[in-house]
Amino acid sequence: MEKFQNFTGIVVPLDRANVDTDAIIPKQFLKSIKRSGFGQYLFDEWRYLDHGEPGMDVTQRQLNPDFVLNKPRYQSAQILLGRSNFGCGSSREHAPWALQDYGFKVVIAPSFADIFFNNCFKIGLLPIILENNILDQLFDKVYNTEGYVLNVSLNDQLLITPTEERISFEVDAFRKHCLLNGLDEIGLTLQHAEEIKQFEQRHREQQPWLFL
Repeated sequence: MEKFQNFTGIVVPLDRANVDTDAIIPKQFLKSIKRSGFGQYLFDEWRYLDHGEPGMDVTQRQLNPDFVLNKPRYQSAQILLGRSNFGCGSSREHAPWALQDYGFKVVIAPSFADIFFNNCFKIGLLPIILENNILDQLFDKVYNTEGYVLNVSLNDQLLITPTEERISFEVDAFRKHCLLNGLDEIGLTLQHAEEIKQFEQRHREQQPWLFL
C-alpha cells in the first residue's frame, strides 16, 4: 500500500444520499480479485447511457452528459464530496477499489456505511466524516468555483481551502499511522517478520515430529 501523502486535489460533488456499492461498481463487473481495472466502470450506470458489461470498450460508449464526473470542470478530480450513508448496500471490497482506481484519494461525507468505511482504510483511501453544515458549505463553494481544490493534510488532520480556511477532521490514531506509513494488514504483519521467523525456528526445535 502506498503511503498517504499530503496533496492538493480537485473536488467533485456527488450530491446524492445513500449511494450504495452497486451504484459505485455494478455487480456484473465483480469478476476479478485484482484491485486494478475497476475505475473505468465506476458509477457505470450513471456515467454511461448504455448498459455496461465486462470487456466492453468504454471509449466507444456514450457518456451521460448530465452526470457530474463527465463534466469537463471535474476531470482529474481526486476528492469526492458525498452525502449521508455513502457506501451502503453490499459489503463488496470492489467499491473502494473502483474509487481508488479511478483516481480518488479522499471521500468526504457526513456518514458512511461501516463496512465500506473500514474497507477504504485497508487500501489507502481516506474517508473523512464532516458535519452536514460544513458539507453544505463545501458543496456551494465547489458548485460556484470552477476548479475548486482542497489541500489534504492527514498528518495535521486538516482540509485547507483556497482561502486558507482550515477544516479539522477526526481519524483513528492507528488508522492514521497505517495510512501515513503505507501499512496494510500484510505490511503490519511483515513488521514482525523476524519475530515470526524466530518463533517458527523454536517451534521446529521443540516439536520436530510435526515437521517430518
